[in-house]
Amino acid sequence: MHHANHFYGHAHVLARYCGLGDRHPPRINGYVQHGWNIGDGLAPGHPYVERTPSLLWSEQTRRRAWAVGRRNVVVTGAPFAYLLALRPPEPEPVEREGTIWYPFHGWEGQHVKGDHRELIARIRDTEPGPVTVCLYWHEYGMRRVRRLYERAGFRVICHGYRGHWWRDTDPLFLDKQLTELRRHQRVASNRLTSAIFYGIAAGCEPAVYGDPMVLADEDPTFGGTARIRRQWPELHGESVDLPTAVEIARAELGTDHRCAPAELRELLGWAHLQENDVDD
Repeated sequence: MHHANHFYGHAHVLARYCGLGDRHPPRINGYVQHGWNIGDGLAPGHPYVERTPSLLWSEQTRRRAWAVGRRNVVVTGAPFAYLLALRPPEPEPVEREGTIWYPFHGWEGQHVKGDHRELIARIRDTEPGPVTVCLYWHEYGMRRVRRLYERAGFRVICHGYRGHWWRDTDPLFLDKQLTELRRHQRVASNRLTSAIFYGIAAGCEPAVYGDPMVLADEDPTFGGTARIRRQWPELHGESVDLPTAVEIARAELGTDHRCAPAELRELLGWAHLQENDVDD
């Protein structure tokens, strides 16, 4: 299995949806898009075997992949869309309060440069209720950054470790994220990212504002933040039209392309597996 298929527990969510239980997921026959992006669905720099199937979130991404010469691509919808099917809202949902804010983050290979103090001031001036700041594991592990948000009076959390090279993946990463999103009225970030689309799908009012910060050696191939702001202006600002946001999120997450369990097992190469065939 391509190691990125494990990121954020994606393979675990898909295995649960396919009826294969909570144990270690079997090998996926293909590359599962692991985050929202404006390219062909593949993360720049990740090793990729030519003609390996690409299992993409949306029809828009499939068209972009086809335009750059990718073939053997299929739209399956985002793993988060399958999690929503596994965990429909409770009959009596938790009362939502405040904002969950996702500062743009780096990772092992690239660090983010920006003024967190300036961002904190903008958040405090903008958000009407209590704020939960969710730091990516990379910044959460930086005591200096974490303390800035804690000292501002924000509740500071982390959904868990994404995983890397098949190690230390938190299989409940997305579950934790969905639980937190459903507790908040708003979801916000300084860049349009997967978390914003997840928040919209989970019933939050979205906002994208503040300094987008700079990612070291950011790949400009598909147009970067300038293109994102041009193509999705409706999702930027301190207040966003919710019906419009819901429609866009549904398309970007490929919710309408979500497969039935039997169809998904076929696409992932799991057609002949049963739960007792999966190793611990």
